[in-house]
Amino acid sequence: MSYRVGVDIGGSFTDFAVLDERDNSIRTLKVLSRPDSPGSEITTGLAALQQRDGIDPRQIAYFTHGTTVGVNAVIQRKGVKLALFTTHGFSDVLELARLKIPRIHDLFSRRPTPLISRDRVFGINERTDSDGRILAAPDRHSIEQAVAAASAAGCAGIVISLLHSYRNPANEQAVRRIIAEIAPDMLVCCSADIWPIIREYERTITAVINAYVQPQVIDYLQAFELALSGMGVTVPPRIAKSNGGVMSMAQAKAECVQMVLSGTASGVIGASYIAQRCGFDRLLSLDIGGTSADVAVIVNGRPEYGSGEIIGEFPIYIPSVSVTSVGQGGGSIAWLDPLGVLQVGPDSAGSLPGPVCFQRGGTAATATDAFAACGLIGHGDLGYHAVQVDVAAARTAIQALADPLGITLEQTAENIIALAISGMYSDTSGLLSRFGIDPREFWFLAFGGAGPMMGCFLARELNMKGVVVPPTPGVLSALGGLVADVKNDFIRTLYCDVTDDIAAELARQADRLCSEAQGWLAREYGDGLAQTLSFSADMRYRGQSFEIEVALDQHALAQGDITALRAAFNAHHQRLFGHHDPQAMVQIIALRLVIVSPTPKPALMTLAACDGPVEVLRQVDAWIDGRWWQVDAVSRATLRAGHQFAGPAIVMQDDCTTCVPPGMQVNVDTFGNLLITPLTEAHHGN
Repeated sequence: MSYRVGVDIGGSFTDFAVLDERDNSIRTLKVLSRPDSPGSEITTGLAALQQRDGIDPRQIAYFTHGTTVGVNAVIQRKGVKLALFTTHGFSDVLELARLKIPRIHDLFSRRPTPLISRDRVFGINERTDSDGRILAAPDRHSIEQAVAAASAAGCAGIVISLLHSYRNPANEQAVRRIIAEIAPDMLVCCSADIWPIIREYERTITAVINAYVQPQVIDYLQAFELALSGMGVTVPPRIAKSNGGVMSMAQAKAECVQMVLSGTASGVIGASYIAQRCGFDRLLSLDIGGTSADVAVIVNGRPEYGSGEIIGEFPIYIPSVSVTSVGQGGGSIAWLDPLGVLQVGPDSAGSLPGPVCFQRGGTAATATDAFAACGLIGHGDLGYHAVQVDVAAARTAIQALADPLGITLEQTAENIIALAISGMYSDTSGLLSRFGIDPREFWFLAFGGAGPMMGCFLARELNMKGVVVPPTPGVLSALGGLVADVKNDFIRTLYCDVTDDIAAELARQADRLCSEAQGWLAREYGDGLAQTLSFSADMRYRGQSFEIEVALDQHALAQGDITALRAAFNAHHQRLFGHHDPQAMVQIIALRLVIVSPTPKPALMTLAACDGPVEVLRQVDAWIDGRWWQVDAVSRATLRAGHQFAGPAIVMQDDCTTCVPPGMQVNVDTFGNLLITPLTEAHHGN
């Protein structure tokens, strides 16, 4: 008997998904997060699972974990104090960035202050040219001066990012060795070790973020390991990656930037798993937690991937699931600005003190309190009985905002909800335009603690096809970590024209990447694992400033089939931009390889067909769309395949509440998903 466990630690709750390998069944749990004592929520959850379900931690055979500790350190600017060593004459790399303002339509917007201030950036006398030839070895005297200045400034770490190190990292390694002699206790991070890409800012900011969060991440992971071993878990845990895969603890400690988006990516992988197994070919995942709302595009069960995702105020250029933050979360605080105008967010009540209605010390009204004040939640416990909703406390908090506004409590609460939805609407509309998506053809898959609560209100504003609420939406991110594959990315910068002259070199570089990837998999997880290799390249027409990633055939690479490579680029350029130029010279900037070793996947359980009408537990009063309604309250556990009912309705379950507004209809499919569609256009399938 053994269990596979996935855990996702969010701002308000920590979610557990447990796969029983005997019967492929899934068990779930939520416990309150402990930002005051990171890691203790793991102990609490495992103890609760043992008491409730008899799951002995010693029988856990696989453990994955997604966390927001890295991204929170960047957002809150609570990372380690760093110095940056650059090539002499290139010390302004972080200040210059890409010379773009954050919001192009706001002439008063300002670029964020760099994580390393200019007085802690030091030039090193050395030089490597664009072909990787070392023109000047690092000057030891300039390094000694820079280390002394960094130490005097109180820096605990140094990032080394030298010109053209993506071609040849020798000078970065030489600087590292000298620093180790001078200051052996100093944290040192080389940009070419983290992600050896062309373009100095992109490579530098990625390395800076890696070093900035590394001490916190290492401390957290070590405490996490101790908590697991203290509970009797003997299997080495795996950490969710930003690219939607998992990695070892050793890799997570060395390449912290790879896990910055681990919690967010796990949710998208969970949504993709549901899409694949249930046959939804066009989805937008809608993950709303306590702090933020995040959206990703999933087509034919595969999420979009990219680089340059924004972490707080800064981009990182590692491969990652493409997720866009589109608004506030359930814990976002409502407040009045100096002009007396109602605002929502960006500050969040988090887990401590949390929304007022959670009775954990919160005093500021949140979006969740607004739903409670409107009667849409609070008819049962939340978070597997971790929280009892105090509706009266929520109404008192909302009243404190209603009085200066001169409107009723219910109007104020509904305005808070409308403001939260409005912010999501604006950002999601931009996302739809960017990907050329017709919202009438796409479903929202709503998950997270607040996704089912808010999803229908956003979907009807966007005119979406409908909303899918999976059986355990509150813990889908934990399930995503559980089903994520072992995955790693490798890159080699080439920067060459695609001509017959490069065929042999291209084949050699592809073979080297294969050997590197397969060697990594064998070292980390042992020999004999199933694996797939997927090649792509960053390509462009000569003269273009930026490139696009194009999937490449491994056989064509091995054979040096230049014609096939050019054709692949031209076809992809045509798909993206509606035109291509078969006569133009094509360039390959970088060759990429992704290695994947699949993990076992649970089978989705199916529901028995209904043999009677929907059982309504009771009717409750709820304020929706400017008036009071008699609303049916339904227990999710009583629903069966084929059940149908119309809104307004509330569906209650252990991990969240689904709110169905008037004018929408719910259909329950064979997998237990709630398919919520406009009442006049109800859909009965996928």
